Amino acid sequence: MRILVTLLVLAVVGIGGWQLLPSQGNENRTITVGTTDGVTALDPAGAYDAGSWALFSNVYQSLLTFEPGGVEPVPDAATGCAFEGSGLRTYRCTLRAGITFPSGRAMTAEDVKYSFDRVRKIHSDVGPASLFGTLASVTADDARTVTFHLSSGDATFPLKVATGAGSIVDRDKYPADALRTDAAVDGTGPYTLTAYTKDEKAGLAPNKRYKGYLSGTGSPVEVRYYADSAKLEGAWKGRRIDVATRTLPPEVLSGLNPSDPGQRLTESDSSETRNLYLNTRSASPLHDARVRRAMAWLINREELAATVYKGTVDPLYSLIPTGITGHTTSFFDNYPQRSPRKARELLTEAGASLPVRFTLGYGIGRGAGAEEAAELKRQLEASGLFKVDVKGYEWTDFQKRWAAGKMDAWSVGWVADYPDPDTFGAALVGTGSTMGTGYSNKLVDHLVLESRQFADRSRAAKDFEGIQADVTRDVPLIPLWQRKEYVVSTEDVGGGQYLTDGTGVFRLWRLNWI
Repeated sequence: MRILVTLLVLAVVGIGGWQLLPSQGNENRTITVGTTDGVTALDPAGAYDAGSWALFSNVYQSLLTFEPGGVEPVPDAATGCAFEGSGLRTYRCTLRAGITFPSGRAMTAEDVKYSFDRVRKIHSDVGPASLFGTLASVTADDARTVTFHLSSGDATFPLKVATGAGSIVDRDKYPADALRTDAAVDGTGPYTLTAYTKDEKAGLAPNKRYKGYLSGTGSPVEVRYYADSAKLEGAWKGRRIDVATRTLPPEVLSGLNPSDPGQRLTESDSSETRNLYLNTRSASPLHDARVRRAMAWLINREELAATVYKGTVDPLYSLIPTGITGHTTSFFDNYPQRSPRKARELLTEAGASLPVRFTLGYGIGRGAGAEEAAELKRQLEASGLFKVDVKGYEWTDFQKRWAAGKMDAWSVGWVADYPDPDTFGAALVGTGSTMGTGYSNKLVDHLVLESRQFADRSRAAKDFEGIQADVTRDVPLIPLWQRKEYVVSTEDVGGGQYLTDGTGVFRLWRLNWI
């Protein structure tokens, strides 16, 4: 995958070359960043969402990490990692010397083993344990060598190690079989967490002890969390924050002017997608695949993108987004235009009682989630074939509800865990998927495992085409759109173009005063 970053505003009129360097006296001045992405937990074993992982990428280290726009992980807490032997089943890493936790204790291979083991043992219902489905065991061979033993070949395992799920914690500070619940972090990332108030703010100071991929750390940062896009907009317009990202209201984003001398604007392509997930369990009114196919005939993505999102997202017709190996247009090929007639035929064939009634949930404060749900309700009910009860939920409650299958349908954004089609496979449509749809297809599971046998990821494209064909027929989800990434900052803050690329890494250390 290639993340294409287009910097729309590099400098404002009248700025001289001398001003491209940090201003004297600004080095220790805090940069404030606003976002609507919430943090589910400070413990890496208890969170699998964009807001939490954004913070993790700053306060914890993984053995590997991703460069901006990179598709191959590079060493961070490790000096190097590689598969041993044949079969892609033994993966060994050598730990970087001299990394110390806040307590002053040196990080060892035992901490790495402990961190991976506890993610799998705790297996939080909103945690990342599902990413390590092929991990059989971890051994600390000596103080600086750790080996991962996989149950089957998995060329994508290094990518998973580089995510927030691979965050390394201090084994003396984190319980082995339960989540840590206080508001502190003991990590070795480029920042230390100096203060934290849930749903309000996180204070970050450069970690002077940091040793890893980065050559240095950045300015002090305070991340401020806003309940919804309107509140983020108010903070931005009131100049109470220096940087705004993820996400301002669509009408604000669509009206941003690249030539405005009072701001810097970055617009970039992203692999973030949003799908409408459907509960396939026997007790759900959407259990019959024909009912779900009928819904697919009624969704108008172009209208959704144009009205609710003001053209700031692109309609999506596949499980795998544009720019990722294996992308197809399978939903467009099978459901090319809105057709109430075809939807009615399917519902009649299924013997469904009309209108089909179901609940549609969304996360409160998550961008334009409420407006999107209202538009989906309107489109489905306009046919007279469905009756939709829309309800919003607080973010953590929302995650637990979809994990437990307590809603009939729900729309959720998905930020790629790593730049590979595998992140859109098992996690979204595999048996026991993170999205909790109850969907299980043996061929899909087989193709997911088969795709992981190829170190050359282009050779996995056929497998993912097959996965998408099955998903299009079974419809456990309906793709809605693919996001464009926007970062806007004041004219005296640089580095916004490197902040995010839609792959889960939030590079606060790249922000700087100009």
